[in-house]
Amino acid sequence: MTPLLAAHDAGYLAFLEQAHNEWLAAGRKGDAIGYTFPVVHRRPLNPIRIDAKLGAYSYDAGTPIAAGTWESAYWSAQCALSGVQALAAGERYAFALCRPPGHHAGRDYMGGYCYLNNAAVAARHAQSLGLGPVAVLDIDYHHGNGTQDIFYKDPSVFFCSIHADPATDYPFYWGWEDERGLGEGEGTTLNLPLPRGTDGMAYRPALERALDAITAWGAGLLILSFGADTHSSDPICGFALEREDYIVLARMIAAIGIPTLIVMEGGYAVGDLGRNVASFLSGFPD
Repeated sequence: MTPLLAAHDAGYLAFLEQAHNEWLAAGRKGDAIGYTFPVVHRRPLNPIRIDAKLGAYSYDAGTPIAAGTWESAYWSAQCALSGVQALAAGERYAFALCRPPGHHAGRDYMGGYCYLNNAAVAARHAQSLGLGPVAVLDIDYHHGNGTQDIFYKDPSVFFCSIHADPATDYPFYWGWEDERGLGEGEGTTLNLPLPRGTDGMAYRPALERALDAITAWGAGLLILSFGADTHSSDPICGFALEREDYIVLARMIAAIGIPTLIVMEGGYAVGDLGRNVASFLSGFPD
């Protein structure tokens, strides 16, 4: 549990582990879903009823907790940690096939199908092993708001996200270009929103800018939040990347020459997902 606590609040972890049991104990059936969210004057209360806890520890109603959610999220994070261990053992690249994904989960909240932030857990573990300096690059279609939130005031981790413009796409309230970090962390967050319809050629300059910033910052290890929901066939997203584009993007990332852990995030074109991920991974050297 120690690696999880490096990225997440202890009370939140306890909630995740027990939430479905509490839901059933309250006489409910099916999945636990929040419906009341304290978005105004949020206070550090200690809610008792499961309905209140669900709202306190989440920001949307699209992230239900089922009977196996905690177990699935826990082992998804362990998968990312195993990837860090592979890098620590000398591998240049590792791929963590994480399900559920994680980049929308913050230190004490879930959202966007995400419960534990696999990339943030991996980044903190890498730091604990003396690896780095650590940068996180998020190339999912949606902004990695949870990852950003965890590191927003932290100058020791550089976070960059290339994503759909939040003016038009989830998560809407985060990922704007003027979000650059806060306090000591100011300048270690870089957001590069792109418009709907962005194809592979239009995507590459943003990736070049991100990689230049990561290199200039002095990263020694990269956590790459990869979402294949940027593909043209994805049913809920609006970019137009094709399978061959993923090879090009992967080669660009590999060219900066630092150890990289690829952490799986989104991707909803189920029929194309496996081939798209395989195409991306093929762009990294053996």
